[in-house]
This record gives sequence, structure tokens and C-alpha cells, in this order.
Amino acid sequence: MMAKPGMRMIACHAREGDISLSLAQGAIPLPGAGQVRIKVAACGINYPDVLMLEGRYQFPTPNPFVPGIEIAGVIDAVGQGVAALAVGMRVAAQVDYGGLAEYALASAERTYALPEGLGEMDAAARLLTYGTSFHALRDRAALKAGDRLLVLGAGGGVGLAAVALGKWLGAHVTAGASTPAKLALARAAGADENFLYPAQPDSPKSLAALIKQACPNGADVIYDPVGGDHSEAALRSIRPGGRYLVVGFPAGIARLPLNLVLLKNCSIVGVFWGDSQSRWPQASRALIEELLELLAQRALDCPAPTVFALEEAKQAIAALKERRADGKIVVCPGAALDTDEPQRLDNEDLP
Repeated sequence: MMAKPGMRMIACHAREGDISLSLAQGAIPLPGAGQVRIKVAACGINYPDVLMLEGRYQFPTPNPFVPGIEIAGVIDAVGQGVAALAVGMRVAAQVDYGGLAEYALASAERTYALPEGLGEMDAAARLLTYGTSFHALRDRAALKAGDRLLVLGAGGGVGLAAVALGKWLGAHVTAGASTPAKLALARAAGADENFLYPAQPDSPKSLAALIKQACPNGADVIYDPVGGDHSEAALRSIRPGGRYLVVGFPAGIARLPLNLVLLKNCSIVGVFWGDSQSRWPQASRALIEELLELLAQRALDCPAPTVFALEEAKQAIAALKERRADGKIVVCPGAALDTDEPQRLDNEDLP
């Protein structure tokens, strides 16, 4: 499909275990049937971006491609067959990739009108992380008022979302994180107790002892977006009949001793928000629309995101990859810096 030139973007040209990104200039895409084009105000950075850049994501991406799966901005063009969305609407959207650019295409089915009171930057910082956590806690774990919720990685994007949503759902929240700064964010999001991971735990059992000290009566629901040795340590603290939510594994895929699952009479529950949206689109849209209203009404305690300019996208993604990010990271294409001229990409180079 023909397109007109004129936008900056961040392009990934190769994946060799490193973050290979460059500022590029290319065509502004034209929306196809069922799509809208969004002038991007903000793009949230998420761990799937890291996996895509390293070629480790469960779904293949083209090479080169533009990262970024969570955006917010204003619709400036609509494709054939789009009826519920119009030019000029403020929206948030989930995309397969392409968000780290001044313009991006999104499926109308994954694009959501923003209510009054919710800004584009906040929407881009919350759509995926809070959507994932809302689905995890309410749909997958059936978290209820009075439950004890243990949140690992509580200083990251999804962890902070789990803390805030857990409190809103009436749970008592214990939060774990790797630095004092991240714990401070978790407390700001509503955590009742918190604990700092040891710098180098001797074994999962030593970390388990620390978790038990912070959460002596155990947890009804455990939210785990970390993986690695943290998973077994947390599982040891689960109450009988508890629900263990597998959300992600930046620290590595855990090897859990299944005898603990039997002895605890508990459930291990997978959380794959993207797949759920595809399988149950109406229920997923209703959840997102409810979430956006909660955010607009300031019903949740949401620490402000860390903002990077488009030219700083590589540093933003590296901070997430290396687990140096405190809270959610957002890249704003409009927050321009003085920088070198972007390289030119032919229209055919990018999908």
C-alpha cells in the first residue's frame, strides 16, 4: 500500500543478543481495512520489547522492524470498515509492534477511546501492565477482599499495577523488590508490607525465609512476573488452596518442585493476557474499558512513569532489560532532543 514520507522511528536491524537500534526516518503508513493510524504521543516500554529485540519472543517479528507494543495518542486517519472510531479521538492501543514512531497503525479491535481525565502518557504507561494485572488478579486468581496477596517484582510496571489493583480489590498486599527505590514506589502504590531481596541469595530456601518473615501467615495469591529462583521461594509461602500466578520470567524460567504444589494443595495459573484478548475479545474489551475509567477517576494509586525521548529509546529499553527501571518507562516521540540526523530507510525496509 502506498504511503507518504515523513516520520521518525526507532528501527531494529539485527538481533544478536544485543539491543541493536537506530533512529530512522521513513514513510508514514496508511491504515488498511479495520485499522486506524495514531499520531503517537507516548509508547510504553515492556519486557516483550526486549524479547523481540533478542529474537526470543514467542511470535516471530520481521527484520528490520519498529519495536513498541503499547501506545496512546490521537487518531489522524481511519481505514475502511472502521465505524466506532474517528479522526481526532484520543485513544490507547495495543499493537504487535511499531509503537516507537511518530505514527503507528493499530487494529480498531485493540484500540480504546480515552475517557476525560486520562492523559495519553498515563494511558500508555497503564494499558498493558494494568490490563495484564487486572486480568490476572480478578479473572485468573479470583482475588477477593481480605485475601493476602504477595507481589514479586513490585517495583516494575506490572508489579506496581498488581499492588495498586490488589489494594483496590481489597487485598492485603506484601511487596518484594530489588532496591529501596522500587520498594518506595510499591509503598506509594499501596503495599501494606514490603521486603528487599538479598543481593545474592544462597538458595531459594534462604529467599523463602525472607519472604516468610515479611509474610508470616503466607499468601492466598502470589503474583510472579520475575521467575528464576524467586518462584520456588515464593511458592513455599503459599497457603493451602492458594493460586500462584505465572506472569513472566525475566530472571529465567523457574523449575518448580511439583511436590510443593501437591503438599500445598494449590494451583499454578498461567497469565497470557494477549492470548486471552484474542480468545475472549468482548470480555477483554469490557475489562480494559472498566480499567480506563478507574484510571480516569484516579481510583488507583499510580506512581508516575519515567519518560524518555524517542532518541533515548535504546537507553529506555536497556534500563528495562537490565532491571534498572524504577516503575514504568514511557517513550514520548514529541519530547525531542538535539541529536544527529536520523538515517533514511526505504519504504520497503519496514513492514
